[in-house]
Amino acid sequence: MILSDRDIKIKLSLGEIGIVSPMNDHFVNIHASSMDLRLGYFFKVYDHAKQAVLDPFDPASLQNCTKLIELADKGQSFIVQPQEFVLGVTLETIKLPDDLVARVEGRSSLGRLGIIVHSTAGYVDPGFEGTITLEITNINRMPIALYPEMRVCQLAFETMSSAAEVPYYKKAHSKYQGQRLPEESRITMDPEFRGK
Repeated sequence: MILSDRDIKIKLSLGEIGIVSPMNDHFVNIHASSMDLRLGYFFKVYDHAKQAVLDPFDPASLQNCTKLIELADKGQSFIVQPQEFVLGVTLETIKLPDDLVARVEGRSSLGRLGIIVHSTAGYVDPGFEGTITLEITNINRMPIALYPEMRVCQLAFETMSSAAEVPYYKKAHSKYQGQRLPEESRITMDPEFRGK
């Protein structure tokens, strides 16, 4: 069941959903069935001139393949070029309880410009804590400017039938727990890629 605005506010007030941001104004970003999150100041861009291919069976191909960019202030734009893929991060840090999942969705207003905020990783596990890495793609033929602290995505919260037996923080392969920056893929830590 998807939480309503009323239930999101209750869970935030009780601390069952944890949201941390510099502004502490989470309630203004709650809508009928979701909550907007804002874009952070950090981006990672892939340096295609350094690697011929990104290969999960070759961990070296995934190392040092991105460049971290930090914007100085919220008035400075980050330009996403047509067909470009970059990693961004939410300004907010979230913490989910063991019986709640969240789904990351784009905002309609940005979608109409051609910005996609996740390619496949739109699911946040129960027990996750950290920022949300955004997989930002511009499918438009024109460059698009994004700004820190602008509302960039929304979370819809769903209750589970019961609390998870193994929430994300207890999972043996919880590679992204506690992340603060946009994190590139850690697929080489998956069991099927170890020892290859």
